[in-house]
Amino acid sequence: MSNISPLFAVDGKLSLAIDGFTPRKAQTDMAIAVEQVIQSKSPLIVEAGTGTGKTFAYLVPAMQSDKKTIVSTGTKNLQEQLFHRDLPVVKKALGSNRKTALLKGRANYLCLHRLAQNGASSLLDKQTLAEFTQVRHWASSTKTGDMGDMKTLAEDAKVLPFVTSTADNCLGKDCPVYEDCYMVKARRKALDADVVVVNHHLFFADMALKDTGFGELIPEADLVIFDEAHQIPDIASEYFGESLSSRQIQDMSRDIEVVYRTVLKDAKQLQSTAEKCKMIAADLRLLFPENAQKGNWRQMLNREDVQTQVSKLTDSLTVLYEVLKLHLGRDKDLDNIFERVSEARTKLTRLTDISLQGVSLWYETTMRHIILHLTPLSIAKKFASFVNEPKRAWVFTSATLMVDGGFTHFQRLMGLKDAETLALDSPFDYPKQAMLCVPRFLPEPNAREMRDTLLDISIKLVKASHGRCFLLFTSHAALRAIAAQLEDKIENPILVQGTTTKRALLENYLANKNAVLLGTGAFWEGVDVRGDDLTCVLIDKLPFASPDDPLLQARIEDCRKGGGNPFAQLQIPQAAIALKQGAGRLIRDESDKGVLVICDNRLVTKDYGKIFMGSLPDMHRTRDLQKAIDFLQQIHEGDNEE
Repeated sequence: MSNISPLFAVDGKLSLAIDGFTPRKAQTDMAIAVEQVIQSKSPLIVEAGTGTGKTFAYLVPAMQSDKKTIVSTGTKNLQEQLFHRDLPVVKKALGSNRKTALLKGRANYLCLHRLAQNGASSLLDKQTLAEFTQVRHWASSTKTGDMGDMKTLAEDAKVLPFVTSTADNCLGKDCPVYEDCYMVKARRKALDADVVVVNHHLFFADMALKDTGFGELIPEADLVIFDEAHQIPDIASEYFGESLSSRQIQDMSRDIEVVYRTVLKDAKQLQSTAEKCKMIAADLRLLFPENAQKGNWRQMLNREDVQTQVSKLTDSLTVLYEVLKLHLGRDKDLDNIFERVSEARTKLTRLTDISLQGVSLWYETTMRHIILHLTPLSIAKKFASFVNEPKRAWVFTSATLMVDGGFTHFQRLMGLKDAETLALDSPFDYPKQAMLCVPRFLPEPNAREMRDTLLDISIKLVKASHGRCFLLFTSHAALRAIAAQLEDKIENPILVQGTTTKRALLENYLANKNAVLLGTGAFWEGVDVRGDDLTCVLIDKLPFASPDDPLLQARIEDCRKGGGNPFAQLQIPQAAIALKQGAGRLIRDESDKGVLVICDNRLVTKDYGKIFMGSLPDMHRTRDLQKAIDFLQQIHEGDNEE
């Protein structure tokens, strides 16, 4: 008999302590499965449909056990929600006194050393200086040093690099204010806690030993739980690879400038050599088109002008390395910069080695910078060895892990072929609560007239849903085109992704009872809008990854070489999971009602359409757009009657 089941019963601790808690079989089944793997120290993969209550299903057995637990979530927002909302509720209900801690990546904590160092700097422009004054004022009262507590500061404030540290520029134990460091305090608290909440980026930064100093936390854990586990393959790949950017070189140059102006005023050569390095890296960026893009770095290395510039960069980093070497031991910050330059040289050598097998060499440009990447084509082997040694319990859960009725895709990507699997349906009554419409007479997805059709359908849906609508797009170009045309055609306020932060857009949407929200990737997942605030979701087309993506191209090529079918093994499963995520925005609780419209006839005309349809919730299905419009009008009339 499970020790967990009684806690979830009608008269159990959760029902008694939490208002509105009702036992759900799927939730109890998941909790029992988690309890079992804690005992057996093995991996478990769970797809838990929306509304299952998966958070409590893994938190309760974790809190009931005496095992050191790491819970990793997809984003900082989810991390905070879990720590500040869900964990306290479970803790109170169980009467548990287990210690909990929240740990973020180092860029989220104020760095006292950089604050002091840049306080004397004349390198800050007017706006950054104003932000710097704000931070300095806040620094005198903060207990945690968590930059997220500074509500007046924008998420992308220009001052942040001047007052936070990176793994590169942190002095570690050599830092003059090491004992007062907020990052160190947060890590100590995490080491001392029984349950630590992190996010995937932080977990894998540590696992790949990129961020030393946090390395002792994971080895201590007996239980690791990944929520939003569908994101892991991509995030893990990023951390098992390497990258170098012109921004890193610019930062090194700026840090040398600060040391030269404040401590080593006799070392003019340092400053001029660093400046030269920065200019050469900036000139490499100028060899690429002005607009941000991604591309194949191996191919680019065949270009003579690129080769010449890379060679110049290699030489200038070598000169900088030699000049820094002359001043070693004179200043702790300078010694640290020497290590960074040394690492940048090594990385550049690897990132320009076209003989490497099993990896993708690719680049991406932003408006001002270029980033070179080396990414492994598969992480399965590396991750499998990590999961098997030493033995501990692993739980991977999400509402979207299965494709075509099975877990094979996720297991293959992660090297988890022997893991236990569990599929739990959502408790929602989808046939009654929701309608899925793939309208008749749609042009082909890439046809010219598709934009007009999309605009026409959007206008009708916005009108029928009185604006309580998400219009989700697979590309920024489609988003911008429809947003521009909609403005003259509807009265409703239009909120467009990219005009402000994701959080601000959502707050505006909820405050404005007839607004329409247009988004791409960021709004396909991790957004929870309940009730009549969202009654309609339109998706422009099947979310296949861009065929220009250099990493995807390399994986396709690798799959072909191994005799596989990349379309079936990579592209379809990836797109099916993304579509499932987008569709999941619509119905968030038992009383929600709504319409999902997908404007892509391939769902009906192509054989693989069945895989996509089979992965979506069991909504009432129609090809008649008018029926979907009628359903929306009924929902709205029902709300008015109430």
